[in-house]
Amino acid sequence: MPAAIEASPVTVPEFALYGEATRGKDAEAVHIELIETRSRKHDWHIGTHTHAGMFQVLFLFKGQVRADIDGDLWECDGPVALTIHPSLPHGFDFSEEAHGYVLTVDQNMLFAAAGHEGDLFSPLFVQPLAVGLGGAPDMLARIEALLQNLIHEASWPRHGHTLMLEWLARSTLLMLVRVQAERRIADTSGRGDFELFSRFRVEVERHYKEQWQVGRYADLLRVAPARLNRLCLKLAGKSAFEITQDRLMLEACRKLTYVPAGVSSIAYELGFQDPAYFSRLFKKLMGLTPKEFRRKAQAQDRHA
Repeated sequence: MPAAIEASPVTVPEFALYGEATRGKDAEAVHIELIETRSRKHDWHIGTHTHAGMFQVLFLFKGQVRADIDGDLWECDGPVALTIHPSLPHGFDFSEEAHGYVLTVDQNMLFAAAGHEGDLFSPLFVQPLAVGLGGAPDMLARIEALLQNLIHEASWPRHGHTLMLEWLARSTLLMLVRVQAERRIADTSGRGDFELFSRFRVEVERHYKEQWQVGRYADLLRVAPARLNRLCLKLAGKSAFEITQDRLMLEACRKLTYVPAGVSSIAYELGFQDPAYFSRLFKKLMGLTPKEFRRKAQAQDRHA
């Protein structure tokens, strides 16, 4: 966690985006830029300011930042993400050659979507957060890839440009929501248990087509099958066996939807020796036979 120290009061200018004093009527709802693009010009210092109606996330991948957020000073090393609500004054001092991105998103775009999407993103901005990314290398790689895509899309507008920016921004923030949620789970359940559960999920992804038994996963992870089951029930609400079956059925659904192969071929590809058994199991778990599921998926696609 960052070290917080009391900072002295300052006069706070209000910017529309990351340094612009005004915002045009046609301004986009998503803005992305590299930390170094602006900070290097100003000796790696960005003075304290606010952004009316704009949420901001600083993704620092390399270097250090001393962030003044609402009067507190946070000192953070990358990789880390700092989330900032529109009403909070903030400013940054970066180490030389710091690398990362500043993502700024219009609050209306973020929370105007139908359904529970606004509630999904709310935990990031209820209060300022410093979300460490060093303990989640896979998530970190995916977040950085999304930010690189955002930079590329912003530099060369093409067909569907605005929608693509919004999708990529939401995807980036959703990945950050996942990192924060998993960190809370780890803090609640214990870091060791969460790491073991994460390793189990990785191995399921590698071996689900081989249809390993729970005991084989437990041997690989060097734990008793009973402990692995208790852990899965605690963190996922499902047994280890149910998790392996869910992953197998997810792949079956994907192939039935997108791969123009016969049901028998799909069954064999998923490690089933008896296509009839695959069909019975699929119906038991999914409520439809494979052929019924495929017809339903095709009908939905035609009406989409």
